[in-house]
Amino acid sequence: MQLFYLNSLESDIQELPKEESNHCVKVLRMGVDDELYLTDGEGTMCRAKIILPDAKRCTVQIVERMLNYQKRNHYMHLAVAPTKNISRFEWFLEKAVEAGVDEITPIICEHSERTSVNLERLDKVVVAAMKQSLKAYKPRLNEAIKLQNFMNIPFQGQKYVAYCEGDDRKHLKEAYTPAVPVVVMIGPEGDFSKKEIEALAQCGYSPISLGQCRLRTETAALAACFHINFMNE
Repeated sequence: MQLFYLNSLESDIQELPKEESNHCVKVLRMGVDDELYLTDGEGTMCRAKIILPDAKRCTVQIVERMLNYQKRNHYMHLAVAPTKNISRFEWFLEKAVEAGVDEITPIICEHSERTSVNLERLDKVVVAAMKQSLKAYKPRLNEAIKLQNFMNIPFQGQKYVAYCEGDDRKHLKEAYTPAVPVVVMIGPEGDFSKKEIEALAQCGYSPISLGQCRLRTETAALAACFHINFMNE
Protein backbone atom coordinates (compact mmCIF):
# COMPACT_ATOMS: atom_id res chain seq x y z
CA MET A 1 0.00 0.00 0.00
CA GLN A 2 1.56 3.27 -1.16
CA LEU A 3 0.15 6.43 0.47
CA PHE A 4 0.47 9.95 -0.93
CA TYR A 5 -0.50 13.26 0.69
CA LEU A 6 -2.55 15.99 -1.03
CA ASN A 7 -4.02 19.09 0.60
CA SER A 8 -7.43 18.62 -1.03
CA LEU A 9 -9.27 15.59 -2.41
CA GLU A 10 -12.50 17.20 -3.58
CA SER A 11 -12.20 16.10 -7.22
CA ASP A 12 -12.14 12.47 -8.37
CA ILE A 13 -9.29 13.32 -10.76
CA GLN A 14 -6.14 14.42 -8.96
CA GLU A 15 -2.60 15.42 -9.91
CA LEU A 16 0.15 14.43 -7.53
CA PRO A 17 2.60 17.20 -6.60
CA LYS A 18 5.89 17.17 -8.51
CA GLU A 19 7.90 15.51 -5.72
CA GLU A 20 5.21 12.88 -5.14
CA SER A 21 4.86 12.30 -8.91
CA ASN A 22 8.58 11.67 -9.24
CA HIS A 23 8.55 9.26 -6.30
CA CYS A 24 5.56 7.41 -7.71
CA VAL A 25 6.74 7.09 -11.31
CA LYS A 26 10.55 7.17 -11.14
CA VAL A 27 11.28 5.58 -7.77
CA LEU A 28 8.37 3.16 -7.34
CA ARG A 29 8.04 2.63 -11.12
CA MET A 30 4.25 2.66 -10.96
CA GLY A 31 2.28 2.76 -14.21
CA VAL A 32 -1.20 2.93 -15.71
CA ASP A 33 -3.92 1.25 -13.58
CA ASP A 34 -1.55 0.66 -10.67
CA GLU A 35 -3.32 1.24 -7.36
CA LEU A 36 -2.29 3.71 -4.69
CA TYR A 37 -3.87 5.58 -1.79
CA LEU A 38 -4.32 9.28 -1.09
CA THR A 39 -5.04 11.22 2.09
CA ASP A 40 -5.74 14.87 2.81
CA GLY A 41 -4.53 14.55 6.40
CA GLU A 42 -8.05 15.40 7.61
CA GLY A 43 -9.34 11.83 7.93
CA THR A 44 -10.13 11.03 4.29
CA MET A 45 -8.44 7.98 2.79
CA CYS A 46 -8.92 7.34 -0.93
CA ARG A 47 -8.11 4.36 -3.10
CA ALA A 48 -7.05 5.50 -6.56
CA LYS A 49 -5.55 4.24 -9.81
CA ILE A 50 -3.02 5.90 -12.10
CA ILE A 51 -4.35 7.15 -15.42
CA LEU A 52 -1.31 9.19 -16.56
CA PRO A 53 2.08 8.16 -15.09
CA ASP A 54 3.96 11.42 -15.63
CA ALA A 55 7.03 11.96 -13.44
CA LYS A 56 6.17 15.66 -13.05
CA ARG A 57 2.35 15.59 -13.03
CA CYS A 58 1.15 12.08 -12.32
CA THR A 59 -2.64 11.95 -12.73
CA VAL A 60 -4.82 9.54 -10.77
CA GLN A 61 -8.51 8.74 -10.49
CA ILE A 62 -10.16 8.14 -7.13
CA VAL A 63 -12.26 4.97 -7.08
CA GLU A 64 -13.14 4.73 -3.39
CA ARG A 65 -13.41 7.20 -0.51
CA MET A 66 -13.20 6.30 3.18
CA LEU A 67 -14.14 9.09 5.57
CA ASN A 68 -12.91 9.35 9.17
CA TYR A 69 -10.48 6.53 8.43
CA GLN A 70 -9.29 4.92 11.68
CA LYS A 71 -10.54 7.89 13.69
CA ARG A 72 -9.26 7.79 17.27
CA ASN A 73 -11.51 7.86 20.35
CA HIS A 74 -9.38 10.45 22.13
CA TYR A 75 -7.42 13.65 21.56
CA MET A 76 -3.80 13.94 22.65
CA HIS A 77 -1.79 17.17 22.63
CA LEU A 78 1.91 16.96 23.50
CA ALA A 79 3.69 20.19 24.43
CA VAL A 80 7.41 19.41 24.34
CA ALA A 81 10.52 21.55 24.74
CA PRO A 82 12.73 21.17 21.62
CA THR A 83 16.02 19.43 22.34
CA LYS A 84 19.39 21.11 21.83
CA ASN A 85 20.18 18.42 19.24
CA ILE A 86 17.26 18.96 16.85
CA SER A 87 17.66 15.48 15.34
CA ARG A 88 16.46 14.02 18.63
CA PHE A 89 13.31 16.18 18.48
CA GLU A 90 12.75 15.12 14.87
CA TRP A 91 13.09 11.49 15.97
CA PHE A 92 10.44 12.10 18.65
CA LEU A 93 8.11 13.68 16.07
CA GLU A 94 8.48 10.72 13.72
CA LYS A 95 7.77 8.11 16.39
CA ALA A 96 4.93 10.05 18.01
CA VAL A 97 3.15 10.38 14.66
CA GLU A 98 3.63 6.66 14.01
CA ALA A 99 2.24 5.78 17.44
CA GLY A 100 -0.63 8.29 17.20
CA VAL A 101 -0.84 11.91 18.35
CA ASP A 102 -3.23 14.73 17.41
CA GLU A 103 -1.33 17.92 18.16
CA ILE A 104 2.24 18.90 19.00
CA THR A 105 3.52 22.24 20.27
CA PRO A 106 7.21 23.05 20.81
CA ILE A 107 7.46 25.05 24.05
CA ILE A 108 10.30 27.36 25.08
CA CYS A 109 11.11 27.18 28.79
CA GLU A 110 13.44 28.89 31.24
CA HIS A 111 16.03 26.12 30.93
CA SER A 112 15.61 25.56 27.19
CA GLU A 113 18.86 25.30 25.24
CA ARG A 114 16.98 25.66 21.94
CA THR A 115 14.67 28.63 21.52
CA SER A 116 13.54 28.25 17.90
CA VAL A 117 12.68 25.54 15.38
CA ASN A 118 12.38 25.26 11.60
CA LEU A 119 8.66 24.53 11.36
CA GLU A 120 8.77 23.75 7.63
CA ARG A 121 11.45 21.10 8.17
CA LEU A 122 9.59 19.60 11.14
CA ASP A 123 6.35 19.50 9.15
CA LYS A 124 8.08 17.41 6.48
CA VAL A 125 9.02 14.92 9.19
CA VAL A 126 5.38 14.78 10.30
CA VAL A 127 4.09 14.23 6.74
CA ALA A 128 6.65 11.50 6.03
CA ALA A 129 5.77 9.69 9.26
CA MET A 130 2.04 9.97 8.52
CA LYS A 131 2.54 8.41 5.10
CA GLN A 132 4.89 5.71 6.36
CA SER A 133 2.45 4.65 9.08
CA LEU A 134 -0.55 4.78 6.69
CA LYS A 135 -2.56 7.32 8.67
CA ALA A 136 -5.32 9.56 7.32
CA TYR A 137 -4.94 12.22 9.99
CA LYS A 138 -1.99 14.62 9.94
CA PRO A 139 -1.19 15.83 13.48
CA ARG A 140 -1.35 19.58 13.95
CA LEU A 141 2.16 21.01 14.41
CA ASN A 142 2.18 24.46 16.01
CA GLU A 143 4.71 27.25 16.04
CA ALA A 144 7.11 27.29 18.99
CA ILE A 145 5.68 29.28 21.89
CA LYS A 146 6.95 30.47 25.25
CA LEU A 147 5.78 28.37 28.17
CA GLN A 148 4.11 31.28 29.98
CA ASN A 149 2.00 31.97 26.90
CA PHE A 150 1.11 28.33 26.27
CA MET A 151 -0.02 27.59 29.81
CA ASN A 152 -2.68 30.32 29.59
CA ILE A 153 -4.31 28.88 26.46
CA PRO A 154 -7.69 27.32 27.41
CA PHE A 155 -7.90 23.54 27.05
CA GLN A 156 -11.04 21.49 27.61
CA GLY A 157 -9.69 18.27 29.07
CA GLN A 158 -7.10 16.90 31.45
CA LYS A 159 -3.84 18.84 31.79
CA TYR A 160 -0.62 17.27 33.04
CA VAL A 161 2.99 18.31 33.46
CA ALA A 162 5.74 15.70 33.81
CA TYR A 163 8.89 16.53 35.73
CA CYS A 164 11.66 14.71 37.56
CA GLU A 165 11.26 15.47 41.26
CA GLY A 166 8.47 15.81 43.80
CA ASP A 167 6.43 13.59 46.10
CA ASP A 168 3.03 14.86 44.95
CA ARG A 169 3.17 13.25 41.50
CA LYS A 170 0.92 10.42 40.36
CA HIS A 171 1.97 8.11 37.57
CA LEU A 172 0.28 9.10 34.31
CA LYS A 173 -1.48 5.75 34.07
CA GLU A 174 -3.11 6.40 37.47
CA ALA A 175 -4.03 10.01 36.77
CA TYR A 176 -5.38 9.88 33.22
CA THR A 177 -8.99 9.00 32.38
CA PRO A 178 -9.30 7.26 28.97
CA ALA A 179 -11.35 8.83 26.14
CA VAL A 180 -10.91 12.32 27.65
CA PRO A 181 -8.91 14.98 25.74
CA VAL A 182 -5.49 15.42 27.29
CA VAL A 183 -2.48 17.70 27.07
CA VAL A 184 0.84 16.56 28.50
CA MET A 185 3.74 18.96 28.94
CA ILE A 186 7.36 17.75 28.79
CA GLY A 187 10.19 20.10 29.75
CA PRO A 188 13.75 20.63 28.45
CA GLU A 189 16.91 18.72 29.34
CA GLY A 190 17.30 20.90 32.46
CA ASP A 191 13.67 20.25 33.44
CA PHE A 192 11.14 22.93 34.38
CA SER A 193 12.21 25.54 36.91
CA LYS A 194 10.53 25.67 40.31
CA LYS A 195 8.86 28.93 39.28
CA GLU A 196 7.45 27.30 36.13
CA ILE A 197 6.10 24.32 38.04
CA GLU A 198 4.33 26.62 40.48
CA ALA A 199 2.85 28.66 37.63
CA LEU A 200 1.67 25.51 35.83
CA ALA A 201 -0.06 24.32 38.99
CA GLN A 202 -1.92 27.63 39.21
CA CYS A 203 -3.07 27.11 35.59
CA GLY A 204 -4.53 23.70 36.42
CA TYR A 205 -1.71 21.40 35.32
CA SER A 206 -1.46 18.32 37.54
CA PRO A 207 2.03 16.92 38.23
CA ILE A 208 2.71 13.42 36.93
CA SER A 209 5.49 10.86 36.82
CA LEU A 210 6.38 8.59 33.90
CA GLY A 211 8.16 6.01 36.07
CA GLN A 212 11.22 5.65 38.25
CA CYS A 213 13.80 6.04 35.47
CA ARG A 214 15.12 9.45 34.52
CA LEU A 215 14.24 9.96 30.85
CA ARG A 216 15.52 12.25 28.14
CA THR A 217 13.05 14.84 26.89
CA GLU A 218 12.19 12.96 23.69
CA THR A 219 11.94 9.63 25.52
CA ALA A 220 9.63 11.08 28.17
CA ALA A 221 7.38 12.55 25.48
CA LEU A 222 7.14 9.19 23.74
CA ALA A 223 6.49 7.40 27.03
CA ALA A 224 3.52 9.71 27.64
CA CYS A 225 2.31 9.12 24.08
CA PHE A 226 2.51 5.33 24.45
CA HIS A 227 0.80 5.29 27.86
CA ILE A 228 -2.17 7.34 26.66
CA ASN A 229 -2.61 5.37 23.44
CA PHE A 230 -2.38 2.05 25.29
CA MET A 231 -5.00 3.15 27.83
CA ASN A 232 -7.38 4.08 25.00
CA GLU A 233 -7.15 0.78 23.14
